[in-house]
Amino acid sequence: MDAAQQEATARARELQRNWYGEPLGALFRRLIDDLGLNQARLAGVLGLSAPMLSQLMSGQRAKIGNPAVVQRVQLLQDLAGQVADGSVSAAEATERMDEIKKSQGGSVLSNTTTTTSSSGAPTVKRVVREIQSLLRSVAAAGDIIEAADALSSSHPELAEFLRVYGAGRTSDAVAHYQSHQN
Repeated sequence: MDAAQQEATARARELQRNWYGEPLGALFRRLIDDLGLNQARLAGVLGLSAPMLSQLMSGQRAKIGNPAVVQRVQLLQDLAGQVADGSVSAAEATERMDEIKKSQGGSVLSNTTTTTSSSGAPTVKRVVREIQSLLRSVAAAGDIIEAADALSSSHPELAEFLRVYGAGRTSDAVAHYQSHQN
């Protein structure tokens, strides 16, 4: 890879960090690990070709052009969090992935099944993911940890917040959020 290609890849990964909260390679590898998939299966669930998934993961392409695919990525992230916190079994996850694969997408904001509870209030997980997304759009996880370390002696609660939401797992952030309500 020559210098121009390296620069283009670095720029694509930075754009991905701004758009999706992290480079897609890291996001997709986590989904693969958390959901027990391989790249071909992930591509199939998302509705991408295997070469397109590979290009997004490697930074040869920066953006997912199809909004339905972006929504499927969000649904898979939610599913991976549910598997991680034990609220969804591996068998249920496989069924849900088949449903996600068949979903036609649409506006993420109008998909009330993932954004709100039956009462119409945002779900805790949704609120936590919005906080995580906001923090991760501002700085990389390493920078957030560095800032938390700098604050830890004078503002330990704020440092904990940064660590949990800026660089931690969604399940830990949900637990933190719930423990600080009331």
